[in-house]
Amino acid sequence: MHDIYDVIENVQNIYDSNSAFEVLKDYERVLDSLDIYVYKNWEDGELLSGPQISRHWVTCAFMWPADKMPDPMGGKRLLDYDCLVKMGKSYIIKPRKIRKPGDIRPGTKKGKLDRHAIWIVEIQMPKKLMADIYSGDTEVMDLENAPNVPGTGQEMAPQGADVAAAPAPGGAAPAPAPGGEAPAPGGEAGGLV
Repeated sequence: MHDIYDVIENVQNIYDSNSAFEVLKDYERVLDSLDIYVYKNWEDGELLSGPQISRHWVTCAFMWPADKMPDPMGGKRLLDYDCLVKMGKSYIIKPRKIRKPGDIRPGTKKGKLDRHAIWIVEIQMPKKLMADIYSGDTEVMDLENAPNVPGTGQEMAPQGADVAAAPAPGGAAPAPAPGGEAPAPGGEAGGLV
């Protein structure tokens, strides 16, 4: 059984710690890159606990309301990437909204505590997977940010340059213009002899 105040304290600790926040962003990047949010109800999950960082693993637990069970195929997809996934039912304790005098705990001014059924998915993710996904994203971003770097395959022709007249990589002869003939190897225009 879990308490909503523990969940709030966990989130507050994450915001207070830059390293925990960075780890959680990397964790979410992996889930997004593996297309987990395509599966039903996975986007509705809330962080319950974590990230708990050990030598080779990062563990987080997420919760869903009992009527919004996450699709187990999303968890199965994570198994293919060496993640360990545990799924089960539990309860979370939340204070009741005070609407009438019967909603108040005796001797206090706070609402009574109610148990709400939830689904819990605990995902233990290898740090190596997080590093691989992060480095792959970095390489893609570097290529997008540097389109004029030779050898990336994304060289841009200068403005006003005729692309058909530009030499091909490796010093090959220019391609013929549409409707024209290619120049002969000796520099003369003409057909084959």
